[in-house]
Amino acid sequence: MARPELVTPNGASMGTRAVRTGRHAGREGRITGDPPLPPPSDPLASGVIEGMLVGVLAWAVLSLTLLPALDATASSLFPVLLVSLCASGTVGPGLQAALRQRHQRRLPAGAAPLGRRRVVIVGGGFGGVSVARRLEQLLPRMPGLDVTLVSRSNYLLFTPMLMEVAAGTVGSGHVSVPLRAACPRTRFRQAEVDSIDPAVRLVHVRGVGGALESLPYDHLVLALGAVPNVCDLPGVADNALTLKTLEDARRLRDHVIGRLEQADLEADPRERRRWLTFVVAGGGFAGTEAVAGVFDLVHSVLSYFPNVRRAEPRFVLVHSRERILPELGGRLARYAHRRLQDRGIQLRLGVTVVGASQREVRLSDGEVLPARTLIWAAGTRPSPLLGALPLARQAGAVLVDPTLRVRGSSDMWALGDCARVPDVERGGAPQPPTAQHAERQGKAVAENLVAAMTGKAPQVFRYRGLGFLVPLGHQSAAAEVRGMRFSGLPAWLLWRAVYLWKLPGLEKRLRVLLDWTIELFFPRDIALTAGERRGGPDPSARRRARQPAA
Repeated sequence: MARPELVTPNGASMGTRAVRTGRHAGREGRITGDPPLPPPSDPLASGVIEGMLVGVLAWAVLSLTLLPALDATASSLFPVLLVSLCASGTVGPGLQAALRQRHQRRLPAGAAPLGRRRVVIVGGGFGGVSVARRLEQLLPRMPGLDVTLVSRSNYLLFTPMLMEVAAGTVGSGHVSVPLRAACPRTRFRQAEVDSIDPAVRLVHVRGVGGALESLPYDHLVLALGAVPNVCDLPGVADNALTLKTLEDARRLRDHVIGRLEQADLEADPRERRRWLTFVVAGGGFAGTEAVAGVFDLVHSVLSYFPNVRRAEPRFVLVHSRERILPELGGRLARYAHRRLQDRGIQLRLGVTVVGASQREVRLSDGEVLPARTLIWAAGTRPSPLLGALPLARQAGAVLVDPTLRVRGSSDMWALGDCARVPDVERGGAPQPPTAQHAERQGKAVAENLVAAMTGKAPQVFRYRGLGFLVPLGHQSAAAEVRGMRFSGLPAWLLWRAVYLWKLPGLEKRLRVLLDWTIELFFPRDIALTAGERRGGPDPSARRRARQPAA
């Protein structure tokens, strides 16, 4: 795709020649100063490796479930692994070719040639990347498309595995994919969105070096995401840890290890108790996964701290409703409740966090928890950048019609956490802000955007979620998939298999699989990689909570 024309604040053009795909892409990229587009990957090698990965997953599931029931020895598992690798590597290319051919048949019919049409996507999360990747698939039949993706970070973060990073089971670099690799035919700008001017169709961005630039657009896609919502509670923004970015995950892991280091040296039992109390606010998916992950992290490394007894660490989950995981059915929610309690995690239901300091957490029923750790997972709010736009909003989210077009606009689209997407199958109720919904919305936005360009009617977005998966720690989970419910070890295996498969990039899947394998045989690392602040979390937390999530 071609780089969009850049306009400086004084209106001077900084346009570049269009970069075409094909054998001339590299040469034209050098002329314009852009890096040459990467060559396509070898489909045969990709198919073999993808098939072998499926074989490894099948072998792992068999090894952990069926084979132990048959009293199989460890030596007998190796031939099974070799057979799985050979068989899956053989059928992999054929299966991948069949899927590719099916996908080509599903592409819309080619449209009449168009002039240059500039599309700017703001936000590099699941929704924004899904739009860009679908537009890349449509590019051969829409050669006039000119797409730019703007994001603060230069990688796509696979957020469902973010707690795995915080818990020390997966390397921080293994759950992120460079945006330039994920969307190789899209021009990428690493920049902060400064403002958006719909009247003149310009997106003003501030690059890494601080320079202001303006990106013109014919169609704008808003995929700004959300930021933690601390509701202006006293002391919470300054003292709570959040879990939205890779930096947050690394900071949480170092924070927990640092608290154990302090407790191991503390002689006063009361102060040691304070160091060892971990409070999580929010009993939804994020909060439940967070408290289970921190519990596993602490208990997996306690052998390194001889002065801390196993009964001393305290874990408290605070939730405003009468049961955790309201998105799940009653039976699975009750299972998760019992599972957490059996592990020693205390549940405070029907109350909320109303304040915090470096030494305590205050609850709405008057209880004061002596704790030096508060993890905030009690909700998010759409990016504050939306507040400056003349758009219809509800609870901060942009209102869109069933085709995902912003209400009252013909050239703006919104999706994901920053939009209120109506579910036409449920009477217009908002769709949940999950990664699977954002991905499907992104594909729909790309197809509807192209339809609007070619004079066709955009299609109503319909999607029924596949279900929900939530890990509960120690090889247990709760899962609800298409009405079927799983719990315990089968649900945990399903969780790992599904998210490993959905992780973008073959290299990342193999690295995560290796991380999980190493975890079975070796203890987790306790090295403090980024340093631990004695006073609490990063004092810039309040500023980060107010920044846009582009």
